[in-house]
Amino acid sequence: MSIQHTQYAPSLRDLIRGFFARSGERLVRFMELQARVDQIEKLQRKSDSELERLGITREQIPYYVFRDKAWV
Repeated sequence: MSIQHTQYAPSLRDLIRGFFARSGERLVRFMELQARVDQIEKLQRKSDSELERLGITREQIPYYVFRDKAWV
């Protein structure tokens, strides 16, 4: 019977590539979240009648901005 070792040691190139890939993903998520925060602030500055024309109330603004996420 033989024993096989399949331990993977990533190269420096793989480590650097992984670091930048994760950093890029985090930056994209941050920018998407910042865009939503900006949208919330923009809607908060609207009057109640303007929000009514959009079909939302002030309390519904976060749900409206994040409506494509898992909120029901």
